[in-house]
Amino acid sequence: MSPVLAGVLQLLALIAALALAYRPLGDYMARVYSSDKHLRVEKWIYKGIGADPDTQMRWPAYLRGVLAFSTVSVLFLYLLQRLQGHLPGSLGFTAIDPDQAFNTAASFVTNTNWQSYYGEQAMGHVVQTAGLAVQNFVSAAVGMAVAVALVRGFARSRTGELGNFWSDLVRGVVRILLPLSVVAAVVLVACGAIQNFSGIHEVGQFFGGSQQWNGGAVASQEAIKEVGTNGGGYFNANSAHPFENPTPFSNLFEIFLLLVIPFALTRTFGVMVGSVRQGYAILATMVTIWIGFTALMMATEFHHHGPAFDIAGGAMEGKETRFGVGASSIFAVATTLTSTGAVDSFHSSFTGLGGGITMLGMQLGEIAPGGTGSGLYGMLIMAVIAVFIAGLMVGRTPEYLGKKIGTREIKFAACYILITPALVLVFTAAAMALPTPGHSMTNSGAHGFSEILYAYTSGANNNGSAFAGLNADTQWFNTTIGLAMLLGRFLPMVFVLALAGSLARQQPVPATAGTLRTEKPLFTGLLVGAVLIITGLTYFPALALGPLAEGLAS
Repeated sequence: MSPVLAGVLQLLALIAALALAYRPLGDYMARVYSSDKHLRVEKWIYKGIGADPDTQMRWPAYLRGVLAFSTVSVLFLYLLQRLQGHLPGSLGFTAIDPDQAFNTAASFVTNTNWQSYYGEQAMGHVVQTAGLAVQNFVSAAVGMAVAVALVRGFARSRTGELGNFWSDLVRGVVRILLPLSVVAAVVLVACGAIQNFSGIHEVGQFFGGSQQWNGGAVASQEAIKEVGTNGGGYFNANSAHPFENPTPFSNLFEIFLLLVIPFALTRTFGVMVGSVRQGYAILATMVTIWIGFTALMMATEFHHHGPAFDIAGGAMEGKETRFGVGASSIFAVATTLTSTGAVDSFHSSFTGLGGGITMLGMQLGEIAPGGTGSGLYGMLIMAVIAVFIAGLMVGRTPEYLGKKIGTREIKFAACYILITPALVLVFTAAAMALPTPGHSMTNSGAHGFSEILYAYTSGANNNGSAFAGLNADTQWFNTTIGLAMLLGRFLPMVFVLALAGSLARQQPVPATAGTLRTEKPLFTGLLVGAVLIITGLTYFPALALGPLAEGLAS
C-alpha cells in the first residue's frame, strides 16, 4: 500500500469515527448543561467550595467566577512547583525556577500546555498528577462553560442570566471529561502506554553511558491531554514518545480524542438553541476548513521535490517511522486547528509551507473545530462578524438566531478578534527587535523568524505546540509567553461573556423574507470566506517573512 493511500484511508476512518460519535455525544452534553438535577458527588463538591449551583448569574458574576477560579489555580500550581523538592514522589527533582514555574502555571491553567522544560527531567509524580493533570481537566471545563454561557445568550431572551459557572464547571468535569478520559486511558494502556508510579531506572547502556527513564501515570494524563485539547506531554517528545503513543492505532485514536468534543459541541449548540440545522451549518464550516487544511498539508509533505523525499516517500524528517507522513500530517493539522498542541512529529522539520500551514491553523483562532469550548465560541464570534458583513452588503440590520447584531454586539466581537493578533505581532516584533531573545534561535533567516512567530502564535492562541529549535527556557520567553497565554485566554473571555449577556437581554425578532438564512450552505460559504480573509489580512505580512519566504525559496 502506498503511503498516500494509507494516509487517505486513515483520514476516512477518522471521519467515520467522528461521525458516529457526533450525535450521541452532542445530545448528551446538551442534556448535561440543561439539566436542573445534581449528582450526589456534585453536591459534595458544591458544599466543599461553598457554591450554590442553582443561583443564576449575569455575565459579570459569571466572569468573576471564571477569573477567581483561574487565579487560584495559577497560584496553587505555581506554589506546587516551587515546593516540589519538599513533596513526596518528587523523584529527587528540586523546585522549579520562578520564571519557569510562572510560565508553566499560566500554561496549564489557560489550557495552553506550552512546556519550556523536559517533563521527565523536571517534574515528579505529585506535580504531574495533582498539579498538571488536574488543570488538564478544569481548564478544559472552564472553556466549555464559557461556550455554553454564550449558547445560552443566543437561546434565552429578556434576561441577562447565563447559568451558573460553578455548576457548569463541575458538570463538565464529572459528567463529560472524567468518564471519557477513563475509557480513553484504558484503551491507551491496552495499546501499550505506561501507567505506573515507578521511579527512575536505567534501561540500557549506550556508547559507554546509561540511559534513564522514569515511569508515571502517563496513559491517564495522555487521555485528558487529548480529550480536553490540552497537549502537555509527560515526556519532552510528547506524543512522538512510545510511552505516550505506542502504535499507529493509538496515534489515530489520539487524533479522534482531540477532535471529538469540539466537533460534537456544534450538535450541543444546535440542540440548545432549538435548531440542529444551525449546528450543522457551524459544523460544515469547521469540517470544510479542517479537511482543506489536511489535504494541503498532505500535498505539501508528500510531494515536496528532491531525491531524498522521493526515496522516503515524502518529507520524513522529524516524523516517526511508525506513523509516516500521512498520519503525522493529519495529527499536525488537528492539533493546531484545535487548542491541543500535542505533537507526534516536529513541526520545525516540516517543509516551509507545511510549517506555515500549522501556524495558519492557530492564527485562524483555532476554530475548526478549535479547543473544548473555545473553538465553538470562537466560531460563533466569527458567525456574528459574517452576519454583520452580510447585513452591510444588503443594507439591513444584521440578525443571528433571532438576535439583532447592533453596535454593542459588533464591538464585543471586534475586540475579540483583534486581541490575539495584537499579542502575537507585538510580542514577536519585540523579540526580533531586542538583541537577547534572538540568541535563542537555532536557525537564522526566515526559519529563525518562524521559530519566534510560531512560539507567540502558539502561546497567545493557547495552543502550546512548539516549532522546535527555539530555546524558550529563558527569563524573556518564560515571562512574555506566560503573559501572552494569560492575556490570550482571559481577555477574549471577557468579550465573549459580555456579548452573551447582551444577547440574552434582547427580545427575539421574527424572521422575515429579508432575514439571512444562517442554516443554509450560502452562509457556510460566507463564514468560511470571512474566517480566511480576516486571518489572511491580519497575518499575511508576518507569514510572508517566515514560512512563505522559506517555502518559496526551497
